[in-house]
Amino acid sequence: MQKTNTIELVHFSEEYVDILNDFELPDEQSQFTALPKDISIEMVGQYPIVILNHNIPVGFFVLHATERVKEYSNNPKAMLLTALSVDHKQQGKGYAKIGMLALPEFIKRKFKDCNEVVLVVNHKNIPAQNLYLKVGFVDNGERRMGRIGEQIIMNLTIY
Repeated sequence: MQKTNTIELVHFSEEYVDILNDFELPDEQSQFTALPKDISIEMVGQYPIVILNHNIPVGFFVLHATERVKEYSNNPKAMLLTALSVDHKQQGKGYAKIGMLALPEFIKRKFKDCNEVVLVVNHKNIPAQNLYLKVGFVDNGERRMGRIGEQIIMNLTIY
């Protein structure tokens, strides 16, 4: 478990289901991501990760080591980050930023072969873009069309 102050990243477990199922997002955010309860994580190579504050789930995302990664990176050691969300009741407290800042150390310990995390963010989702840039993700100018418009591909090198 990676701790940063009171924040830690942990692999999903059943003990978090009830709180994760109660996560809410306003419409302007839900158009860009999925709530934990709406994500089917049954595929080998998908790793649901929970952001905890004092052992209480406040955020969630999924790391992928599946064929889907190849859509966004040629690096065989890359992982794809999707579905980052922080419960609306917990927003504005820096949990997403602290969680993403803890990501490199978490990756180094839990996914030793991974040396890059790639993600896709909608060009209209300025708050998410700003978050990812602040925590070290890089926009190399690569774009794709997604279901709701242009997508920016960003990557974070894990040293």
